[in-house]
Formats: sequence, structure tokens, C-alpha cells
Amino acid sequence: MSETPSEWQAWLNGLDASQRAAALSLRSQFEVLGADDAEGWAKSEISEDLPHLARLVLLRSLWRSPIDGWAESGALDQLPAAQRLLAAGADKEDLVRLVRAVAYEAVFATLDELDSGGDVNVSGIDAGWVVMESGEDGAPTGRVLSGLHEDLLAMDPSGSEGADLWQ
Repeated sequence: MSETPSEWQAWLNGLDASQRAAALSLRSQFEVLGADDAEGWAKSEISEDLPHLARLVLLRSLWRSPIDGWAESGALDQLPAAQRLLAAGADKEDLVRLVRAVAYEAVFATLDELDSGGDVNVSGIDAGWVVMESGEDGAPTGRVLSGLHEDLLAMDPSGSEGADLWQ
């Protein structure tokens, strides 16, 4: 997806003023978030009308708190079982890695379920769901965030794609 400066500028020059402003704003936001190929993501979002920024923000936030939050000082203190294991001589790094791996699996399974759009084990029920981007005002934009579980590992803020979880 990587854009050369001339390709990016040529593409920008072909946009109307509002699309150009949106593309520049998106590129800036992707850069602030540390996304690889900010220009490519911005171009794709504008050209294909895909909610890449919302996807990145959601998946990174799921890494930050539910998964990586367990590595923070004192996080294991709230788990009596963890305290017992530590008191019994368990290695704290291994325990943190275990809890983070379990958290990753729970987040992945939840995203997979959300991506399915309904409970595949239940028939005859007219209920389902969709994850959708919202604007600054909280109103849905109509752009669906799909396939979230597919990109969870790639959005690991450490850049290691979760490799440390399985050591």
C-alpha cells in the first residue's frame, strides 16, 4: 500500500478540495497514531470508503487496556489466584504473559463473534449485530467495521504481532 511522495501528491491533486482536506487530515491522524504507511491508509479510506482510522483506533485500544494493561505494575494484585501463584514461587513474567495471552484470546473470540454478525448456533431468531464507525457526535456513519479479528495481531502497538504472548 506504500505511496511514493509523487504518487501521493498526484492522487491528492485529483481530489476536490473537501476530499483533499479529508485525506490530509486522515494522513496526519494515522501518523500521530504511528501507523505504517499513513498515506496509503488515508488514500484507501477516501478511495474505497473504508473506516480504516476507526478500525486502527479500536484495535489499538483493545491492545492497550484489555491485553497490555495486565503488564502494568499492580495489575495482578486484583487477582487472588495470581497472588497465590506468585506466593508459591511462580515467575511473575510468565504469569503476566499467561494473563495477557488469555486476554488476547478473549478479545479475539469476541471480535470473531462480532464479525459473524449473529449467533451461528441459533436458528430461527431474527437478531444480529454489526460494529459500525461513528462520527465525532456519536452518530453512526454507516461504514461497517468488519473482519476485526483478522487484524488484531497486526495492530499490536509493540509491532511484534503478539509474538511475545506465545514465548
